[in-house]
Amino acid sequence: MSRPTLRHLADLPSTPPSIRDSALVLVDCQNTYTYGVMELDGVQAALEETATLLERARSAGIPIIHIQHNDGPGTPYDITAEVGAIVGSVAPRDGEPVVVKQFPNAFVQTDLDERLKAVGATNLVLAGFMTHMCINSTARGAFNLGYAPTVVAAATATRSLPGVGGAVSAAALQAASLAALSDLFAVVVPDAAAVPD
Repeated sequence: MSRPTLRHLADLPSTPPSIRDSALVLVDCQNTYTYGVMELDGVQAALEETATLLERARSAGIPIIHIQHNDGPGTPYDITAEVGAIVGSVAPRDGEPVVVKQFPNAFVQTDLDERLKAVGATNLVLAGFMTHMCINSTARGAFNLGYAPTVVAAATATRSLPGVGGAVSAAALQAASLAALSDLFAVVVPDAAAVPD
């Protein structure tokens, strides 16, 4: 039996606002996740969907902010090295700002909140990596600060993890992470096409 979400019980919107009334926040679209120990299941398809979303945002002329995680030299998140660079197909251009973070929640110890307030953004469209970690944390952080996040599922990806009763597959973790967000913190849409113009 299907149960109502907390969003439904709180009378929060179940459909996303238009892209023209939003800001796009791309979280950690870094080479880190495209190969090696941190390669994510479905990452290339997610990057293609992210590129589609980014092109729509640019065409709409809305604010776009790129987030980049930095853990320093020698780590998979070394932003001074190729491994930590933003993937070329979704890289910033035309002065699009990059906010560098060191915590899963992109609002912690960064100026992301100030940047969004400066452009009058209240609706956020989120895409990037990893679904269970930085997308989850940033969407919750945004909600807690009064923003209205929309997460584009096909523009996110994650990886399998060890669990208490055995391994949790990437597909199961992806589904659970998105379901947890959609219970309260965000509107979750299947793909970029589900965000109206």
